[in-house]
Amino acid sequence: MPLRPEDLSSDPVHLTEMLLASEAENARLRATIVQLKGMIFGSRSERRVTLIAEQLPLDLDDRTPGSTAKILAPEPANDDQSNKGGSSDKPGEKRNRIIGALPKHLPRVDLLIEPDTTSCPCCAGQLHRIGEDVSETLDRIPAVLRVLRTTRPKYACRACEEAIVQAKAPARLIEGGMVSTALVSHIAVAKYGWHSTLYRQMQILAGQGVVVDRQTLGRWMKRLAWWLKGLYELQLRVMHTNPRLFCDETPMRVLEPGRGRSKICQFWAHAIDDRPWNGPAAPAVAYIFAPSRGKKEIATQLTDFSGILQVDAYAAYKAIEKDSRISGKIELAFCLAHARRKFVAVFKTTQSPVAKEVIEQIAVIYGIEAKI
Repeated sequence: MPLRPEDLSSDPVHLTEMLLASEAENARLRATIVQLKGMIFGSRSERRVTLIAEQLPLDLDDRTPGSTAKILAPEPANDDQSNKGGSSDKPGEKRNRIIGALPKHLPRVDLLIEPDTTSCPCCAGQLHRIGEDVSETLDRIPAVLRVLRTTRPKYACRACEEAIVQAKAPARLIEGGMVSTALVSHIAVAKYGWHSTLYRQMQILAGQGVVVDRQTLGRWMKRLAWWLKGLYELQLRVMHTNPRLFCDETPMRVLEPGRGRSKICQFWAHAIDDRPWNGPAAPAVAYIFAPSRGKKEIATQLTDFSGILQVDAYAAYKAIEKDSRISGKIELAFCLAHARRKFVAVFKTTQSPVAKEVIEQIAVIYGIEAKI
């Protein structure tokens, strides 16, 4: 609410309090603007964020143009995966691209192109091969749909005419269906691994002359899920025997039949990965679907886990420590990258030397982690 002359007090002490309150409000609004501008225009990854004193807090402070920037801390790590073996956006770094040589593990198919004639155009004598030029190009054979005909001969005895011998029919993922396990597996990988929806795959199959409706593809996926359920449950149990577990959740919209709209549910991810420090646990992740992200959901999921649970600062994780089924079994380890973000935000808006010191100390920890 703006101040009006009639609102001002004649008491100097009261005026001082009003001025200090106004300054505090202005500082809060400036910090909010800086934070919003960082969210809109800033780097999406903390990996490429370095704190430069002369550029902060953005253009809300009077800074001298062209002044020398001083980097306060080395490049930090965060919860993004390192881009090992992939392309890099950093200037001066070479990208790992296919230039000059194609991967050696790919099969080679030789294509020999001879001249129209090997007779000398001058004397009509036979030409002799003196060399060759070899080039390689990356090629692709389109996927081939085929009909797998299975024949099982029957054998009978001519003497007694009673015994009949025939091989058992091979097991199929879809019993009684006209689709092989390989095709169902391909559709599942394309859908869940490469995000090719069943609707698009239906169109791809139709383009090859095979018309299959989307409901049929959906039934195949449901049957495949039934076969994989035991493996999924076993993997989750094995992961929960590990002394360290990572957990996070993400929203997922789900259709509500009969209501004509969707509702927001959750996918909880349970993961283990000891590769950064050469630990014994193999990398694995399992997703648990739940209608909400409350404490009750995560507490039910972790009743058989005992050890260190790495999480963010979501309140539901803190609340499970008080759950009688979990109390004393789980020790929470919060994310250092999440904590660092708070100090980065404070430093950007206030130039706090305390926040700067914390960021530099975290950089030292990241340096130790990089050596490990």
